Amino acid sequence: MLARYNRLRGRRVFFLTGTDEHGQKVEKAAAARGKSPKEHADDMVKNFQGLWKELNISNDAFIRTTDREHIKTVQELLQKLWDKGLIERRTYSGWYCTPDERFWTEKDLINGHCPECGREVERIEEQNFFFLMSRYQDTLINYIEKNPGCILPDTRRNEVLGFLKSQPLGDLCISRPKKRLAWGIPLPFDEEFVTYVWFDALVNYYSALGYLAPETNWWPADVHIIGKDILTTHAVYWSAMLMALEMELPGCIFAHGWWTVDGQKMSKSRGNVVHPGETARKYGVDAFRYFLLREIPFGLDGDFSEDAIITRVNTELANDLGNLTTRTFTMIKKYFGGKIPQAEMEPEMKALAFGIPDRIEDALDVLQFNKCLEEVWKLVSFTNKYIESNAPWALAKSGDMERLGTVLYSSLEALRLLAIFLYPFMPASMAALWKELGLAETIENLNFDEAVKGAGLIAGTEIGEFKALFPRIEKEKKITKEIEKKMEPKSPESPELVREPAAEENLINIEDFAKVELKVGKILEAERVQGSNKLIKLQVDTGEKRQVVAGIGKAYAPEDLIGKTIVVVTNLKPAKLMGVESRGMLLAATGPDGTLSVLTLHREVAPGSRIK
Repeated sequence: MLARYNRLRGRRVFFLTGTDEHGQKVEKAAAARGKSPKEHADDMVKNFQGLWKELNISNDAFIRTTDREHIKTVQELLQKLWDKGLIERRTYSGWYCTPDERFWTEKDLINGHCPECGREVERIEEQNFFFLMSRYQDTLINYIEKNPGCILPDTRRNEVLGFLKSQPLGDLCISRPKKRLAWGIPLPFDEEFVTYVWFDALVNYYSALGYLAPETNWWPADVHIIGKDILTTHAVYWSAMLMALEMELPGCIFAHGWWTVDGQKMSKSRGNVVHPGETARKYGVDAFRYFLLREIPFGLDGDFSEDAIITRVNTELANDLGNLTTRTFTMIKKYFGGKIPQAEMEPEMKALAFGIPDRIEDALDVLQFNKCLEEVWKLVSFTNKYIESNAPWALAKSGDMERLGTVLYSSLEALRLLAIFLYPFMPASMAALWKELGLAETIENLNFDEAVKGAGLIAGTEIGEFKALFPRIEKEKKITKEIEKKMEPKSPESPELVREPAAEENLINIEDFAKVELKVGKILEAERVQGSNKLIKLQVDTGEKRQVVAGIGKAYAPEDLIGKTIVVVTNLKPAKLMGVESRGMLLAATGPDGTLSVLTLHREVAPGSRIK
């Protein structure tokens, strides 16, 4: 999405992805399949490259760390560090985790297991080479503190600073003896050893530029997008390596969270692994892409469920955007013979639409994809309300064709702009919409600024025959045999028909429920309560500005809450939490794994609206 967006803005983009293929776990996995490590890697690469194509990923290059040019670059950088006296040979003993390919000290272990993956470790003592990473501890701390955007989200930046400040930074073992591991890049200064897989893998960001990029002046990277489980290797190991090589650090290292399934971590043993290709085929590639970037703030963990994706597709894509498209096209066909009327865009709608690019830019600077989509959806919601309030069908009936032309032209122009804003998220669907609007230039080749604020749709152009962008998804009805048995008709003599219902506990009547005042609230400000890692102080618009203190700080960063539309109990007696007054309570739910989720509204509802 970032690559497509920045290309639309006319910026130079080099989008790199790929596979790191060396290391002990690859060697073991290959042996288990009866293949060589390279043959095993070749199979994995086919899977990834096939999936990238299926998901319509627009990467400019795909690097493999078994590429000859990459291996050469790794050895050149190792030699530089060796020549600078920043690599030493020592005897080392420690606990080794094969899946993570990392050594751990005794105090690092948790109940004798790897602190990262929880698996068993083995005791190893051997000669190895060490990168003198400890020399860069203070330099790293100073750099991160002076460059607050270098690690995002802020919670991850604080995590790295906490790691660096809480303990001495050790030196990094960057080799493995060939007698224990043959599958790796040989050290240029000692052929009996291969390179530690993380030193090899991290170099890919730089090495690819030498032989896969069309130009040579790409470094440093603007952003590395990584999983949160490899934050330390990137923010500490990679940064220290670059400092030692006197190379610039990447502009940002962004660590995303994990997807759980129905509140549980994905696991083959649980049988709840979601295959992205299968899911995309079931719901549509663009709908799947939209869901993944809309459902949660990027950086946090999120829960994937069939119900969640169906709800997003039906409410936002089928209802909001899909219906807007279908009825606008239908009315242009019906009232203007399928040709764009001569008119200008409604000033209020134009002002809203023309402000979206700046707000998108602000959100994407910190990879807040969900906020970007929230901004775009304001135009979707506005246009739907605009059609309802102006009632084109009534204008046609009264014969006011001039006003009707303005209303439908404005709605069609809104769709043109929405196609541009949403193209990076849903490229195939928006390219199709763009084509049916009768526009000559292909959407991927347009000049963003000119297209948004320049000339709009041309009067008299004939629009295409448009099909539903996103058909509604009907939920599958799952009826078990046990339920079916209960649903079987009973004979008149059946005692089950006359049995008194069992008394149910904790029931309240409607009068009790009516005492609870639930209102829609929009979060205006959020900050942590001093001295607490759990409490967040919120300023919420519930028709009036009120302060609410909520214990959600472990699940959400304050900046991720601003702008959310939530549900607030507004008639609770004020209470003080750690000395801070709270006038209300927001609604939230806890999943089976303890993950907290704040209840939010999917559609635009005015703050202060009563929930009934």
